[in-house]
Amino acid sequence: MKYMLLIHSNPVTWGHPSFLHTEEGKKLPKAAREALSAQLEQLLEELHERGELITASPLAAPRETKVVRVREGVRATTDGPYSEAKEQLAGVFIIDVATPERAEDVAARIPEAQQYAIELRPISM
Repeated sequence: MKYMLLIHSNPVTWGHPSFLHTEEGKKLPKAAREALSAQLEQLLEELHERGELITASPLAAPRETKVVRVREGVRATTDGPYSEAKEQLAGVFIIDVATPERAEDVAARIPEAQQYAIELRPISM
């Protein structure tokens, strides 16, 4: 089963990995920040070794986003993300795992899950 894990973060404190750039992340002791970084590296390594990781990519800052709409044959391109929100997409993982429970386990181990949301969406084929 393939899943897209959508990692949310605060667009005001943008940076990657996002958990190190948030206000909460900056307040953590150095050892805690290092532990979160190690947790992410360990997760990526495990996913790679198990053949479950298809891709993991950070996204550019929301200010670099373009939205394209076509209405009645006329294209309109605007700057910025589609909606105003306190959280924006910071990155994505695409994984291929055996069960929905495994996908939830992976999502829960992404450090941003401790501060923001990880949206877990099955990929329909």
